[in-house]
Amino acid sequence: MVVLSKIYTRTGDAGETALGNGARVAKHSARVNAYGTVDETNATVGLARQHAEGEMELALARISNDLFDLGADLCRPDMERDHEAGYTPLRILPAQIERLEREIDAMNARLQPLRSFILPGGSALAAQLHLCRTVCRRAERLTVEIATMESVNPEAVRYLNRLSDWFFVAGRIANDEGRADVLWVPGLTREA
Repeated sequence: MVVLSKIYTRTGDAGETALGNGARVAKHSARVNAYGTVDETNATVGLARQHAEGEMELALARISNDLFDLGADLCRPDMERDHEAGYTPLRILPAQIERLEREIDAMNARLQPLRSFILPGGSALAAQLHLCRTVCRRAERLTVEIATMESVNPEAVRYLNRLSDWFFVAGRIANDEGRADVLWVPGLTREA
């Protein structure tokens, strides 16, 4: 474990940052945008945890840890070179996605089927979970974008896709198991 004596290093003052393999890249690079948005997703999870209790809070804590794993995964390009060098960096694994799927299935079994789109809102926790979902979707789009240009662990994309579904279903659970969902009414505010 690296221990820093100072929080600032001054190495990023010229607009560059280091990836997990030591390569220097622009702070606005697609890869940095992707794992930066994963970090942003994690910050929204921290806010949601302030409203969660019991199993929901524990699940969000696990997800927060997973998101750090995902950030470590995305900041380390050159998967083939790592493998050839005998180095095994931290990567998102299928087991993490399978856990999300089991949790989604268990939550979804408690919900009535949707008959309308729902709006973000209802309880404070549901609103936070919808914010988590939308930021997670942005992280997914950015990760898919870098996967078209460079090597990306395909499990990272799958994890983000499944996680946004998890946030959606968890938001419904937080709204009294869907009974307090805010339903979209098409055209409600249009003028006649």
